[in-house]
Amino acid sequence: MRLAYTISASQTRFAAVAAADIQETIPALAGFGFEGVELAIRDPGHVDVEGLAAAAERSGIAVPAVGTGQAYVEEGLSLTASEEPVRVRAAARLLAQVSVARRLGALVIVGLIHGPIPPETDRTLAEDRLLEGLGTVARAARTAGVRLVIEPINRYETNWLNTVEEVLDLIDRLGEDNVGVLPDTFHMNIEETDAPAALRLGGTRVWHVHVADSNRRAPGWGHLNFDPIVQTLGEMGYAGFLSAEILPQPGVLDAAWQTIATLRRSVPRQAPAPETTLGTSGSGQSRR
Repeated sequence: MRLAYTISASQTRFAAVAAADIQETIPALAGFGFEGVELAIRDPGHVDVEGLAAAAERSGIAVPAVGTGQAYVEEGLSLTASEEPVRVRAAARLLAQVSVARRLGALVIVGLIHGPIPPETDRTLAEDRLLEGLGTVARAARTAGVRLVIEPINRYETNWLNTVEEVLDLIDRLGEDNVGVLPDTFHMNIEETDAPAALRLGGTRVWHVHVADSNRRAPGWGHLNFDPIVQTLGEMGYAGFLSAEILPQPGVLDAAWQTIATLRRSVPRQAPAPETTLGTSGSGQSRR
């Protein structure tokens, strides 16, 4: 397991991701000992992807995942929207994120952009819309050598797909082998009765993990015990990233330092592996 920290490539209203100066923050994170930086990108057309890749490469740090939730938070794009043009734009945005992920050797996270069940829409229709959009994106991602992960999100942020089990059921219905699950300790603390059991249920479909304490602050600044999480993942043979998606309080670097100081006790630093090198095919992710 390796440790990563999540930052945003642009200003955002999403409180749990810091909008930070990429050129300054990535070297600082690498200096703290993080092996990865997860990038939240609202619209790839508005960011310098090559500049992001170069900043990570200069610091010898991987980009394990690309977050897409800001497209929903800032623009209302979702794969379940009642309006077909909105669903089409959401799928197109995810396809653009696939291209970014291919360049960075990253996973694409499908969280809030999957959308809620809209008012006056039954679950079956919402699920059909989601499966159609996800299927299109997943097949294009497979061609590009990129994997997707769906994140279970708590009931206060979305009205379905709240648990690992729900997401796994959706993945089974989707039937695409390049789609996995992304458990998040903040959401799990709300929704799962037994977080280690939920991780074990995810099994080999757990390809990325978000860490945040019970109050969404850095690990150690809430009441969660991360030892059982790390131990369970180790027993599962999980070799991916623990990526902090947290409130940047009191500041980005303060939260980052607290994260690594807390988690490094359970997750010793590993030597860089060949697949951490950024590339143009995303094949490094498929080996994790």
